[in-house]
Amino acid sequence: MEEGRENGDAVEYTEQSGMKLNFEEEHLSTKVFERNYYSSSSDDEDFYSLNSFDSDNVEIASKRLDYMIQFLDRKLATTTCSNGRNEVSEPESLPEFIGSGGGTGIFKVPVRSAVHPDRPPSLEVRPRPPTETQLGCFLRTIECTETQLWAGGECGVRYWNFSDLYSAGCRIEGMVRSGDEEAASFHESDHTSATLCLVADAGNRVVWSGHRDGKIRLWKMDRHSVDSPFREGLSWLAHRGPVLSMVMSSYGSESGVIKIWPWEAIKKSLSLTLEERHMAALIVERSYIDLRSQVFVNGASNIFTADVKFMVCDNSRGRVWSAGHLSFALWDARTRELLKVFNVDGQIDNRVDISSVMDLAMEDEMKMRFVPISKKEKPQSPFSFLQISRNAIIGAADAVRRVTIKGAFGDDNRRTEAIAVTIDGMIWTGCMNGALVQWDGDGNRLHDVLYHSFAVQCICTIGSRIWVGYLSGTVQVLDLKGKLIGEWVAHRSPIIKMAIGAGYIFTLANDGGLRGWNITSLCPLDNIVRSELSGKEFLYTRLERIKVLVGTWNVAQGRASQDSLISWLGSSASNVDIVVVGLQEVEMGAGVLAMSAMQETVGIEGSTVGQWWLDLIGKTLDEGSSFERVGYRQLAGLLIAVWVRNNLRAHVGDVDAAAVPCGFGRTIGNKGAVGLRMRVYDRIMCFVNCHFAAHLEAVNRRNSDYDHVYRNMIFSRPSNVTNSGVAGVSSSVPLLRSNTGEGLPELSEADMVVFLGDFNYRLYDISYDEARDFVSQRCFDWLKEKDQLRAEMKAGKVFQGMREGIIRFPPTYKFEKHQAGLAGYDSGEKKRIPAWCDRILYRDSRSSSVSECNLDCPVVSTISQYEACMDVTDSDHKPVRCIFSVDVARVDESERRQVFREIIESNEEIKFLLEKLQKVPETVVSTNNIILQNHDTSILRIANKSGGNRALFEIICEGESTIKEDGQGYDHHPRGSFGFPRWLEVTPAAGIIEVNQIVEVSVRHEEFQILEEFVDGSPQNCWCEETKDKEVILVVDVSGSFTTNKRSHRIRVRCCFPLTTTQIDSKSNNSRQPQGNLLHRSDMQHLGSSSDVVSHIRDLHGP
Repeated sequence: MEEGRENGDAVEYTEQSGMKLNFEEEHLSTKVFERNYYSSSSDDEDFYSLNSFDSDNVEIASKRLDYMIQFLDRKLATTTCSNGRNEVSEPESLPEFIGSGGGTGIFKVPVRSAVHPDRPPSLEVRPRPPTETQLGCFLRTIECTETQLWAGGECGVRYWNFSDLYSAGCRIEGMVRSGDEEAASFHESDHTSATLCLVADAGNRVVWSGHRDGKIRLWKMDRHSVDSPFREGLSWLAHRGPVLSMVMSSYGSESGVIKIWPWEAIKKSLSLTLEERHMAALIVERSYIDLRSQVFVNGASNIFTADVKFMVCDNSRGRVWSAGHLSFALWDARTRELLKVFNVDGQIDNRVDISSVMDLAMEDEMKMRFVPISKKEKPQSPFSFLQISRNAIIGAADAVRRVTIKGAFGDDNRRTEAIAVTIDGMIWTGCMNGALVQWDGDGNRLHDVLYHSFAVQCICTIGSRIWVGYLSGTVQVLDLKGKLIGEWVAHRSPIIKMAIGAGYIFTLANDGGLRGWNITSLCPLDNIVRSELSGKEFLYTRLERIKVLVGTWNVAQGRASQDSLISWLGSSASNVDIVVVGLQEVEMGAGVLAMSAMQETVGIEGSTVGQWWLDLIGKTLDEGSSFERVGYRQLAGLLIAVWVRNNLRAHVGDVDAAAVPCGFGRTIGNKGAVGLRMRVYDRIMCFVNCHFAAHLEAVNRRNSDYDHVYRNMIFSRPSNVTNSGVAGVSSSVPLLRSNTGEGLPELSEADMVVFLGDFNYRLYDISYDEARDFVSQRCFDWLKEKDQLRAEMKAGKVFQGMREGIIRFPPTYKFEKHQAGLAGYDSGEKKRIPAWCDRILYRDSRSSSVSECNLDCPVVSTISQYEACMDVTDSDHKPVRCIFSVDVARVDESERRQVFREIIESNEEIKFLLEKLQKVPETVVSTNNIILQNHDTSILRIANKSGGNRALFEIICEGESTIKEDGQGYDHHPRGSFGFPRWLEVTPAAGIIEVNQIVEVSVRHEEFQILEEFVDGSPQNCWCEETKDKEVILVVDVSGSFTTNKRSHRIRVRCCFPLTTTQIDSKSNNSRQPQGNLLHRSDMQHLGSSSDVVSHIRDLHGP
């Protein structure tokens, strides 16, 4: 027997066999196990002591024991032969021929490992579920509270408690949800309309959600009952269309409509008794303020109402940004006044939205027609004919400008796709062309950077870092100046949302995967965690073995009998898990090819003949009872289909299809390939059915056909299961089907690739009679030396690095139909030389001739059967089948989360680094009591005395009380999302304090205490707020750059109102024009040392 090796062009056979372990080898295997087991810190033994296993950990311990036994079995089954070559005991496997040219370029085996080497370790909260399980329930958005991670999907909302993020697995009322088997335990709501946005209200311990049906719903964070599903606490109809974006207090947008729900109305609805609860929704629903009716310029609304998509709150200045794709509007969050409207270039734009003008004009005209008007009354139309004409001209000019921009820049590639506010008060926006733009708080464009060519999908800020998620699945981390710190591929699909909580940045991918990245990522901590996880690989590695039956047959436009299919497939399918069938020449002819080309153009596939074959094969495999067909693809006469055994179906998903024509200028499907790609136990397997160029002399053409197919096969799934656009992905940008990061073909990224079909390679330098003689004598070894395919593979010209089982069956082409035996070879006028045209080749994860199956080499296959069905006579080709025994190493994500937690909690070096990075800087404040009279302003000073780290601060309002005459407070209630009351202005409410610096915060009592009651968007009543003294508790939350931990300072602010009150006329307009801050943020004061800071603060006096 010849040895298998791959050295340059030398290619031989390899046969896998096994032998018994001697004592020394067994001892060696045990040592290997011990070295891996004890590779972690010494503290790990605390986690494996018997005392640590209580009743809740029995299942975890049992699983770990199983995985450890699997690990030992693999080690004990691996021997070291005298020649140094490892062999796995598989006595029934066939020898294999390996083509040259593998291992380099696009034919290199994809790199796999227990922990991805090119990105920080992550916490898999929800491993990517199969797409088929997510129809109608894709996740679209996420939001974090102090203790929970919330997610909104197409059928409702769900949340994870942070304490459950490391839980073993998802169990809901004793059931395992399809697609969430390995997700951390979560709780789910009743079915709702699709959730588009989420906002957390920490002040009232609730979460607000905006939905496609136009409703806003309230969900309580603190639920006493853990039963699922849970129900909303309050909901109302906010818009006639979808609620696209919200910021506190519950702003929403729909087709450009911006509405405000005052906190007073929400507070009133939440305070209703159980008997009055039915009125809550109506109270809130009718209390909205329509900003279009509040802002007019020359009688027309000046808000960009065509494409408002995003909103964000700048707490530092008390402002709200509303953004469209090409426009921005800046609002005063306290007074609700429009401050500025500008475009993506930063240019102030006073355009009037013609649609709003015409709608209002039309409404006025309808009133004039159908509403009786007395003679004394005159129509009070706000628009004259000249005004409407002027607005129409401006609108037309704007349309021309938009068309010009679109033509110049290519489909509006500068349009805004994401927006976020950083702690230093800057606003960052992401564009469709990948650019990131920095703005100051006044809407002035500062500069832009471009580090990635794919569209920005989301931006998230934490401390002094900016995280950016892209359409390509890449995450980038920048500093506050926009300098790139690092990047990595976080997901294989677009990242549509990010959120911060529990020390993690959570990223939600378009495919439903949800991962947590430590906010300290891109630091030395990554290497330590990565090493620890790799060392404990055996604790979360699970091995699966499946059998795959692959069959190929050129049916020559005929139809087979049931007996032929039973002989070909039915007799071998009883003991396999997956059946892959490839057919060629199902139907041919000019009409068929023309119809196929037309169907491919419009996205239609399949035919009645193809369906006949699918039905017949399904009947042979007992489809329904034993197998389920999971996918198929047809291109003219080429057809491929996959059936999966029912008990394996839950572990097979993401079935995608592809077709590559190779005939007539690479456009017609008379030659070409069809393929199916799917995930099996989270490993990618591809099956490609080919039909290459015919005739003996067309060797180079066949090689070219293979190269064209390999490089150009792009998989996609039907549009009804694609989560594009609906989940927040830019609808104008094609959804990436895969992300190799290096521009490699998609087949290069598969863990296992199987090529099957009529490759049409012939026997060369041999006559018809000679070939017949060798076949009759079954001298196949000599004939194989004349095989074109073997020669081309040995030279590295085709099927580079692919494997084929040794051929022990006669050539499968060409036969006379319905003639049995070897005498059936073509005896006509042409006397075509017999050839092995019909072949099955494969490539798995092995980079060497033999490798152990593990997470570094996750798919290892052997061939247990490779033969032709010589008794089938329905075609001029014989059907061929091949049975693979495939070992798959997969990650048990539930167990991996447990190991991840143990590493973080037990490793002393990791704990030391985390403690250092997450340390909250020490700060002092100038006072803890402030008293304000009417119009008063007080200065609150915050000093950073840490000596080494910058401090980040944010000021919130914990609650508000009314003061009685005796000086005691009553009627205390929290503020929505810890917002400030309208009578109090705090500037800046957030920022950065450099080392040994002081920041000054202005705390101002506003002059007018006016309350307005709105009904259906219009003010109905206006009165002075109650003039009793008020008191609020301000909380200064201080954190570091790499932590969500906070240190808080509480400051009591009491406002003493004058005794006189002012009568307000509801019809008068007393709103003030926006004024500049009386006290601007002062320059930072430099202090020589921390002791100077303390001395300076001691000398400060409160107001």
